[in-house]
Amino acid sequence: MPAISQPRQSDAGRLRRRTYRLVAAAAGLATVGALAAALPAGAHDSKHGKPLPSRYQDVQLLSFNDLHGNLEPPSGSSGRVTELQADGTTKTIDAGGVEYLATHLREARKANGYSITAAGGDMVGASPLISGLFHDEPTIEALNKLDLDVTSVGNHEFDEGARELGRLQNGGCHPTAGCYNNEEFEGADFPYLAANVLDEKTGRPILKPYWVWKKKDVKVGFIGVTLEDTPGVVSAEGVKGLKFKDEVETINKYAKVLQKQGVKSIVALIHEGGLPASGAYNYNCDSPGAGDGISGPIVDIAKNISPSVDALVTGHTHAAYVCTIPDPSGKPRMVTSAASFGRIYTDTTLTYDRFTGDIARTAVKSANHVVTRTVAKAPDMTELIAKWNTLAAPIGNRAVGYISADIPSTGTESPMGDLIADAQLAYGKELDPGTDLALMNPGGVRAGLTYAAKGTEGDGVVTYAEGFTVQPFSNTVNLQDFTGAQLIKVLQEQVSGSNAASPKILLPSTGFTYTLDLTKTGADRIVVDSVKLNGTAIDPAATYRVATNSFLAGGGDGIITLGQGTNDLVGGDDLAALVEYLTANSSASAPIAPPTANRIAIVQ
Repeated sequence: MPAISQPRQSDAGRLRRRTYRLVAAAAGLATVGALAAALPAGAHDSKHGKPLPSRYQDVQLLSFNDLHGNLEPPSGSSGRVTELQADGTTKTIDAGGVEYLATHLREARKANGYSITAAGGDMVGASPLISGLFHDEPTIEALNKLDLDVTSVGNHEFDEGARELGRLQNGGCHPTAGCYNNEEFEGADFPYLAANVLDEKTGRPILKPYWVWKKKDVKVGFIGVTLEDTPGVVSAEGVKGLKFKDEVETINKYAKVLQKQGVKSIVALIHEGGLPASGAYNYNCDSPGAGDGISGPIVDIAKNISPSVDALVTGHTHAAYVCTIPDPSGKPRMVTSAASFGRIYTDTTLTYDRFTGDIARTAVKSANHVVTRTVAKAPDMTELIAKWNTLAAPIGNRAVGYISADIPSTGTESPMGDLIADAQLAYGKELDPGTDLALMNPGGVRAGLTYAAKGTEGDGVVTYAEGFTVQPFSNTVNLQDFTGAQLIKVLQEQVSGSNAASPKILLPSTGFTYTLDLTKTGADRIVVDSVKLNGTAIDPAATYRVATNSFLAGGGDGIITLGQGTNDLVGGDDLAALVEYLTANSSASAPIAPPTANRIAIVQ
């Protein structure tokens, strides 16, 4: 697409950054505020007759996570949330879209003079075409308009590497695509925090480790980290030259730094999460006791983070929860997550004690709220979306295939994942007719395909933009040789080792079948005798040609054996393989039907 590079302005000359809405008061006023904290509520300044601040000040913390560039309302199940009803039943609600998110956040702030908006990472990456095609500049623009104050980095902030993340923070035109609309990209008005992401050479964080929000005499510090295992879920090129440190160790370190600076109210933004026992956003995960209804990595993290940290905003698992999990001293502490794709936001009340400078933890309240589509759209977001859609339309609106029904991306074995695997098998056979099977990682399937028309293309039509939303990573399709014994080990690594607690079930191409017994543990979950290719048992000594994307071919998702294949052949773009498959195997009169998703027999 047309792109014109422009010289970058000096930092001193750039007038684009908004002055932070919330700034520190003068030292003299801060002193008055501190003294006033010791006085009873409603006390007056005897000299001027003005009321002094009360001891306690409610600070509103609005938060969300895992937006992934979803500026437009997500389609299908990705654009719905489940709500638990009083009678125990559930209903689904259409949700998401920054036009609505902006309206909800702005309305929530109206009655709160002390309001902060924070995020838990993965604002960009794995984005739909409207953002991903433009290296996520549209999403940063939208977040600036949302008045986001601060966010942690997530693993997807590293999809294009640390240098590109730095550009999103600081601005400047893309090194190869240049400038869009003949305008220099101005970067984020908010700080990205990366306390546990270090430059291997310097040993220092690549971005700010913490940030302090101030208004008058109220100060709240934020520490931002991503999951330590980011190298396991991002391509090797994206994390080259970086070191990822332990989340707990890092947060505790910077909590002490903040305390030494006089900041005692501290919130951790953690791009790691948990799995509540219910998928309903309003499920009470403290029933019957604190944190009893949630599992996953965030539980141990929360139990070990210093009690000096007052609340945790989390993400990564795309789940919605508001829980209290005991800190190391045994006291309950608020831990929240707002699902994904801008469908939910969390409203937390932090009660700031002016006398101690800390949060009164027993008074902290929090709730998740649906970003419904029944409110008015924010006009500035509508304008932003229209601008970028105009640029994307010539590419995004092109029809690439036809489907007969929704092809969902949900479930242990998703129909969408199976379809991608079939496409990669077909592409692999073009590269090498000896290709036997293909495997697709579930995290690479970002959405399903929806039969109902999203725009003017017509029902059942798949556009390039919809395909991009499904597979936005620009991986390549790679071929490797594995022995049958290695292939079985690959399947076992899905459900053992680092994947024992949260299995990463690969989606298989047609003809590759096996039984997954979830009543067992670890590698025993794979019933070895059931692993077959086209009805024939896998021979441990035979060689099989396997197609995967480049992420898996590098041993991604903790499936390290996939990084040990031989006779490597690197093919083309994985999205191009899907588009080619859809175009070749469907038409308006003969659309593709959703795969049955019966290649993995599941015992549970």
